[in-house]
Amino acid sequence: MQITVKLFATFRQDRFKLAEQDYPEGTTIADVLDALAIAAPDVGMLFVNGRSAEPERRLASGAVLAIFPLVGGG
Repeated sequence: MQITVKLFATFRQDRFKLAEQDYPEGTTIADVLDALAIAAPDVGMLFVNGRSAEPERRLASGAVLAIFPLVGGG
């Protein structure tokens, strides 16, 4: 199934900004994070089709997954 993955801020380093990728049926957000070598504790926000999502969520073909890192500063 085709999933569009959008990476933001530091997650783009040595990766990509936007990519359409194939994943097997039943893939979860956590599976995508693992495939991209993104540690779950480093993730600040996840959105699927513009709505907040949890790592356990299963993705459907055509989904758009946006992954944002934690934001630091003060």
